[in-house]
Amino acid sequence: MVEATFVVIGGGIAGVSCAEGIAFLAPEEPVILISASPTVKKVTNVRNLTKMLSRFDVEEQPGRKVFESCPNVTVVHDTVTHLDHENNNLTLSSGAVVKYGKLCVCTGARPKLIAPDNPHVLGIRDTDSVVEFQRRLSSSRRVVVVGNGGIATELVHETSNVQIVWVIKDKHISATFVDPGAAEFFQEKLIKKKDDDDSPVVKRMKFSVDRGATSVSSGAALGPDWHANVRLSGLSTDDVTVEKCCEVSHVHEGDDEWPVYVELTNGKRVGCDLIVSATGVQPNVEPFGAAGARIADADGGLIVDWAMRTTLPNIYAAGDVCSADWQKAPHWFQMRLWTQARHMGTYAAKAMVYDNQSEPFLQDFAFELFTHVTKLFGMKVVLLGLFNGQTLNDEYEILLRMTRGQEYVKLILKNGRLQGAVLIGDTDLEEMCENLILNQLDLTPFGEDLLNPDIDIEDYFD
Repeated sequence: MVEATFVVIGGGIAGVSCAEGIAFLAPEEPVILISASPTVKKVTNVRNLTKMLSRFDVEEQPGRKVFESCPNVTVVHDTVTHLDHENNNLTLSSGAVVKYGKLCVCTGARPKLIAPDNPHVLGIRDTDSVVEFQRRLSSSRRVVVVGNGGIATELVHETSNVQIVWVIKDKHISATFVDPGAAEFFQEKLIKKKDDDDSPVVKRMKFSVDRGATSVSSGAALGPDWHANVRLSGLSTDDVTVEKCCEVSHVHEGDDEWPVYVELTNGKRVGCDLIVSATGVQPNVEPFGAAGARIADADGGLIVDWAMRTTLPNIYAAGDVCSADWQKAPHWFQMRLWTQARHMGTYAAKAMVYDNQSEPFLQDFAFELFTHVTKLFGMKVVLLGLFNGQTLNDEYEILLRMTRGQEYVKLILKNGRLQGAVLIGDTDLEEMCENLILNQLDLTPFGEDLLNPDIDIEDYFD
């Protein structure tokens, strides 16, 4: 049996951020990080765009290398098969037993596959699945992409020389992040698929994939720019067809023409070489749910309170595996993104260390405002606060400014106060919008001039 004051399960962004946080706050205490994959995800090159909004890169590195400067952290390549929370013991697949003082579960989530046992259906969630997709795409003529989130959007944008049928249940593309107006803004990008030669330079460090390494255990979730080092090319010409307001009802065996067919709820039947399922994720809650930890009915995550504590003593959770169950700030909500995985992992480390020392602490300011920065169709996208009017029950007004092909700015206001923003392109409005949401200033006197390009409105609010 091995023992540590702090044990973290999961080698993704949340788990590594948690272990790094503990190592910083309690360098004298032993920490064990248990990872199903020999490589882990490390956040690097953090750039603060505003006080609360930051961009960062994700590097995939051997676990021991990531923590070589933290002598109190031990990385174990294994998986947890059993939890004995009464005795604070974990049993690993190797048979080893780990005893913990405080435990943080950062096991992430797995893709919800539409037909999990079908060999022609592939879920995209980690770097191993991207490599498998790249391999199978090279011999494909037509691919069906099912889903409407960030990964599905970037797959459609980045994939070339293949026919794509994009199946979405919404009325517009990329509905996870943007409204119909922004989707229309992106429509040109979809129609005019990028040429390989004029692909914009991605000014971030990337993780690399060891083509010789394989793993039966799913690795950690993808980070920013996951597609930048992977050439996604098939055998056909570019052709994107979007099937809106429908879902896959059945997956049928193929014939001499196509290896597999999908039947859609709109009555269409589509033959293809490969089906990519990007329809959301399912939190990896076992064996913790079986041990008695409460699981949220809505999303299947481990329920955590304001200090990231689960319902089991001395056990915390962070990242995609958890479900936030506290009185949330008006402009924050949970969304399973790498940004929140990093925030939660770092904050869980603080909670574990302070609880272990019986010291009081306050919730991090990161939970006061929803922030996320990403890229869709090669363009910078900043999401702040209630960016799609979440929780406002349609009782809000919208200010909109769009320059075709260059920028899209949408502000959500209620009672004259800014509640959220979508900023696409290089708008340089992030800091102003963040301040206005946090300060809740009455913007009624400015009216529509708030987005007048002839008025440098930032001078008033920065």
